[in-house]
Amino acid sequence: MTEQQSHTGKADAGYIIVTGAAGFIGSCMVQFLNGHGMDNLILVDDFGIEEKRKNWESKKYAEIVERYNLFDWLAAHQPKINMVIHLGARTDTTEFNYAIHEELNVQYSKDIWQYCAANHVPLIYASSAATYGAGELGYNDDHAVVEKLHPLNPYGISKNEFDKWALQQTETPPYWAGLKFFNVYGPNEYHKERMASVIWHSFNQIKKDGVVKLFKSHKEGFADGEQLRDFIYVKDVVSVIGWIMHSIHHQQWTVAKNGLYNLGTGTARSFNDLVKATFAGLDMAPNIVFIDMPEDIRDKYQYFTEANMKKLQDAGYNKPFYSLEAGVNDYVRGYLRTGQYL
Repeated sequence: MTEQQSHTGKADAGYIIVTGAAGFIGSCMVQFLNGHGMDNLILVDDFGIEEKRKNWESKKYAEIVERYNLFDWLAAHQPKINMVIHLGARTDTTEFNYAIHEELNVQYSKDIWQYCAANHVPLIYASSAATYGAGELGYNDDHAVVEKLHPLNPYGISKNEFDKWALQQTETPPYWAGLKFFNVYGPNEYHKERMASVIWHSFNQIKKDGVVKLFKSHKEGFADGEQLRDFIYVKDVVSVIGWIMHSIHHQQWTVAKNGLYNLGTGTARSFNDLVKATFAGLDMAPNIVFIDMPEDIRDKYQYFTEANMKKLQDAGYNKPFYSLEAGVNDYVRGYLRTGQYL
């Protein structure tokens, strides 16, 4: 058994809860854990969504629990929980009914936190770079900045509201990390449709029409297609979470390290670069046209995101991230072209 395998293995007679386990990042996380010998997993999600079935049906796990039943189930069964990886959320940035985000992203996360605090269970949860809004204050995961941020949509607001709440708590999980995901792409996002990555959309446009449509720039200083994002491959995201789990188990994660962390590559890249990499994965020459951005998102559109990754590096994570070209190539050739799942 490797060190990675042993950190929450069956010898501990305990379980790892993964919320959002039928979703994009959550199902990739489950596969990562399976790949490291762990099937002591309690998968939590809304499993009634048929489009997500292929994300989880072949995974190895101990229990499946519907999202709304989780706390009743925990109260009834009283299992030993070694870790909670909370990746479940309403992630639709075009959903403007804040009450939906409040229920799923704020209140549910508070319930998870309070369970972990009361039962002394380490917690790793998903925050978002959407908390940074237009980036007026930069992209620094400094706790002092969190109260001052102005997210551009209800999704980002909900994620920031929970981050703010978490930082104010005196009753906390013994070890915890909130990870501000930047633009994550990769396998198992087939069900996300409009909210899927630009790579997924580009691949499907290329297969259908041989061309990719990108938004024109409506901001001075940015040429068409040169809007910049910090794109991170999902395999890097789950690697970081695995490393934090390992660090916690081996007591290399001190209470002083608890807090919020950016999770991007630290390098902003253009949509033009991303689409060119997608064409390259299909062994085709780029063919890009530019269209007007919809009016309803123009004032909420981020033109630049780039994670300051110093905090995670200082905490000890030193594995290199996939380059945009390498990540897109792996995704397109290994998954999109074949319809494979991770």
